[in-house]
Amino acid sequence: MFSFLLSALLLAAPAPKDDWRTPFEKGNGNTTATYAECLAYYRKLDASYPEITMRAAGPTDCGEPLHEVIVSLDGDAEPASVRGKNRRVVFIQNGIHPGEPEGIDACMALVRDYVQKKELRRQLENVTLVVIPAYNVDGMLSRNSTTRANQNGPEEYGFRGNARNLDLNRDYLKQDSRNARSFAQLFQRWQPDVFVDTHTSDGADYQYTMTLIATQKDKLHPVLGQYLQQSLLPALYDGMARRKTIMTPYVDFEGRTPDARGLVGFLETPRYATGYTTLFNTIGVITETHMLKAYAPRVRAQYDFLDLMVRTVHAQAAVLAQARATAQAQLRTQTTFPLAWRLDTTQAEKITFRGYEGRLQPSAVSGQPRLFYDRTKPYTRSVPYYNTFRPSVSVTRPAAYIIPQAWGEVLERLRLSGVQLRTLTQDTTLTAETYYIADYKTGPRPYEGHYVHTAVELRTEQQPRTFRAGDFVATTQQPAARYLIEALEPQATDSFFAWGFFDSILQQKEYFSDYVFEDIATELLRQDPALRARLEKLKAQNAVFAQSGAAQLDWVYRQSPHYEKSHLRYPIARVID
Repeated sequence: MFSFLLSALLLAAPAPKDDWRTPFEKGNGNTTATYAECLAYYRKLDASYPEITMRAAGPTDCGEPLHEVIVSLDGDAEPASVRGKNRRVVFIQNGIHPGEPEGIDACMALVRDYVQKKELRRQLENVTLVVIPAYNVDGMLSRNSTTRANQNGPEEYGFRGNARNLDLNRDYLKQDSRNARSFAQLFQRWQPDVFVDTHTSDGADYQYTMTLIATQKDKLHPVLGQYLQQSLLPALYDGMARRKTIMTPYVDFEGRTPDARGLVGFLETPRYATGYTTLFNTIGVITETHMLKAYAPRVRAQYDFLDLMVRTVHAQAAVLAQARATAQAQLRTQTTFPLAWRLDTTQAEKITFRGYEGRLQPSAVSGQPRLFYDRTKPYTRSVPYYNTFRPSVSVTRPAAYIIPQAWGEVLERLRLSGVQLRTLTQDTTLTAETYYIADYKTGPRPYEGHYVHTAVELRTEQQPRTFRAGDFVATTQQPAARYLIEALEPQATDSFFAWGFFDSILQQKEYFSDYVFEDIATELLRQDPALRARLEKLKAQNAVFAQSGAAQLDWVYRQSPHYEKSHLRYPIARVID
């Protein structure tokens, strides 16, 4: 308490003589700040209050810098120093989809109030607040009034895609954008306890103004998952209800309407912001205000939630700190890591859902049946909520990965996300676990600039591998271990392999002419009766293969010393204890 009183005396907030209304507050309730207005407002706060620091935090694809705003009671804006004072860090990101700008407007008012209002300043005793005013600067500058066809205001807003037409909320692991690379560095510097990503929801019509996606509990360390379920979420849901804004889990569902089969938990893999932050034991939440509600209540709901989050983290600071410390400590001894998840449809809890009756009626456009939500018929019903996920693919932790220096794009991203790398000082040959890509499926169309691979199957061999001086070793005994494993294991949902970073290994570089290799194959089969027996067995088992001379010749080639070992061989080796 003494330290707080001293800080209050040393950093007494100036009387708010100026007009401190935000651009949204000055408007008609249906307008949002432009990028220039947003930055100007934060610069004014920065110049007026020593508790606030605004600074550039790296480049974006449009050439404008990313900015961070730090709110700290004693003006301390240095991550290491803040952590040394045992403060929890709440990190809020706004404007990843600038057509969903409620968080942009809400945060401007929130930051102002946390330095101007005495009661709110107290919440900063245990908390430092970090805000990205607008993450997708590119999209915020592409202002229009037509691209959000489903949305009720504001009058103008930004565009979802960035300067490269990327959806930045699919870019956290692959980091194609400079925005994502700047975010990774900023996130690693702060290592926040809680991360909030503000959004507007598409989808069904229902009574709620605010819905919430929390980090999928089963993907968290059990201690953090327990804290999330038993402490943090109850406080947030109860607190919003006391503020007359009843929340529900994000309305993701299978079926025609939410009440048909119930709600399904949202699985945020590492391509998403909160999926990425989870890899570092940061609890993430995504606020989703409902697109069809008026804009002003949506901004108010975002403000109330963000304020409540800071208050809750302040009140629960010690418990949260202990949970994260336990998760980090136990990471060192974890032996098995899930790489992919599936929904457990046998597990559901009952929740109360407030919706509108949905029915089919003839379309005035096509004459075909269309869905219509009747707001004159609200309902409150108990529906199942399926929010338990089980690992569908797991891997045993290696002692280390060896990454050849040739794969610079991968190495760059590992460094940005805090992976510690050691360099081999001399050429080294060792026996290592090596993957071969046995099978995979690829989408027929590009997705976020890539043809994504799924259903990856592997063949594993222990084989001698030679690595050159200058290649890199990443041990899994480090804080970024979970990120490292999910980035480098090919079967992980959002691995670098899945995003196509290693596609060059999928193509053969040498081949044969059949008229030349026929004689070579004949001699190989003569010299190796076991190989001949395997060929005959395959022909007996597979009639199509038996009728194809080309297939048989190719099979013999692939068993021969002439077939290149690098084809389909994953270049990163696993070192096993």
